[in-house]
Amino acid sequence: MSENQRLRIAHLYPRLMNIYGDRGNIMALTRRARARGMDADVTELGAGDALAAGAFDLIFAGGAQDREQRRVADDLRTVKGDSLREAVEAGVVMLAVCGGYQLFGAHYTDATGAQLPGLGLFDIWTEHPGAGAARLVGNVVAELEPGDDGWEGGTLVGFENHGGRTMLGPGARPLARVRSGHGNNGRDGTEGVRYKNAFGTYLHGSLLPKNPRFADRLIALALARGGDVPDLAPLDDRLEQAAHDAALRLGGR
Repeated sequence: MSENQRLRIAHLYPRLMNIYGDRGNIMALTRRARARGMDADVTELGAGDALAAGAFDLIFAGGAQDREQRRVADDLRTVKGDSLREAVEAGVVMLAVCGGYQLFGAHYTDATGAQLPGLGLFDIWTEHPGAGAARLVGNVVAELEPGDDGWEGGTLVGFENHGGRTMLGPGARPLARVRSGHGNNGRDGTEGVRYKNAFGTYLHGSLLPKNPRFADRLIALALARGGDVPDLAPLDDRLEQAAHDAALRLGGR
């Protein structure tokens, strides 16, 4: 089997950052890769585990509540931070959901006013309005932003539940534009962020089983490793498409 037929995945903090079924994203990636005859290897990295920048094609971080975010924030900066930055700059694919997304920005200020410094991989910052503020909860329908490589995007569906409001800085590019739901902050119509091949989003659900086209895009970018993005063989996505369409209906679209 050729090198391009192997997908190496790092799952960051799987026991601490796995809320609302985020582990299902790993399951979707491995199933879709293996259905095409690829090897799909998953390495779980917890607190204290080093990450080698060149060892993985795709890195995933799920969401968590504030308590768990505080537990991983220091490790993320001091143990894995430099390697994560190197990997992202080299074009490695990364998907960070909710709490993981927040920690990859400049900082996250929680409901108590305490500030957690982030990695600064994304030009974003997140502020919680404080105790008693309404959470941004519900089904989301959004339109993916087109890619610089000609990818046309498409519809993204999922479920959000977050208290923090994420703002995009001048160097940030949104992942998608909200058609229904709140998105990053409930005000500017943006959802998530993209930098090179690193993607941040608030969408749980799990996200990738209900968005097979986006899942395949991540796999293709990971296999490209800076070269031409391959065309993946189609799969029978009738069940996935049914789940996507059901989420569209729940989102009012």
